[in-house]
Amino acid sequence: MPQHGVAPLEVSVPKKMSPTLPDSRNADILIHVGGELLPREEAKVSVFDSSVQGGDAVWEGLRVYDGRIFQLDAHLDRLFASAKAMAFAEVPTREEVKAAIFETLKANGMRDQAHIRLTLTRGKKVTSGMDIRHNQYGPCLIVLAEWKPPIYDQGGIRLITSAIRRNTPQCVDSKIHHNNLINNILAKIEANVAGVDDAVMLDVHGFVSETNATNLFMIRKGKLLTPHADACLPGITRRTVLEIARADEMAVAERNISISELWSADECFTTGTMGELAPVLEIDGRLIGDGKVGLYTRRLQKLYAERTQGEGEPLPF
Repeated sequence: MPQHGVAPLEVSVPKKMSPTLPDSRNADILIHVGGELLPREEAKVSVFDSSVQGGDAVWEGLRVYDGRIFQLDAHLDRLFASAKAMAFAEVPTREEVKAAIFETLKANGMRDQAHIRLTLTRGKKVTSGMDIRHNQYGPCLIVLAEWKPPIYDQGGIRLITSAIRRNTPQCVDSKIHHNNLINNILAKIEANVAGVDDAVMLDVHGFVSETNATNLFMIRKGKLLTPHADACLPGITRRTVLEIARADEMAVAERNISISELWSADECFTTGTMGELAPVLEIDGRLIGDGKVGLYTRRLQKLYAERTQGEGEPLPF
């Protein structure tokens, strides 16, 4: 009964949603959380976990090709460097992380066409707050492996320029591959509203940085150009493409690029583990080149595919 004339609290129950998975096989996947393999609906972290409390976690994206994980050690190098920069304590060893990855892939029967979201949180706190001295349980490792081919249309994607600026190293250094992705999410919302695939993000000086999810490259007069890795993440796929281009004797430069240069590029494409090399056909309503996938882009896509099929850490099962 209500006391002193105070009405009982009424809680509105939201309508039940009916999610549709991009791949129905992912309904039954097993996910590694804190040392356990759990079914999708049981794979959870505590409300006291730092990833919930403040996005306090670091992550990597990995892709599995024909029984191999491409660039696994490079991704783990960056994971551990990010964790060290964030002053994580008692992080798992490289061997422990690899074992968790292999165990998860084996349990799901994944040897190809799979993507792994590898996350290391600072772990659970004894009480809520930003003080990392409250993190007394050690980090939490999450291995989320899904059936997922490259996400972008290989026939080409469309972009807009976001009003949201990419973080400057004066604020949050992009070399730390952290989970606090609010500015990227806001940029992606703009892209969704505009009905395009993703958004170009500029740095605080107005130069092109990257998209909300990928690094950017452009071709002009046969030369491959990409922004300095200052405000943008120095992506592993980005680095691989630079290596491939130089080995193929392409002219390559890393420099400041203005958005008008991108609009007038002969070719443009994005790079990232999730989407590999995706041709960009339009930015802010301007056709890039002739609005078709360019010859240099196709050449680099082919060379990158050869690398992914011939290299990588073999799965031990």
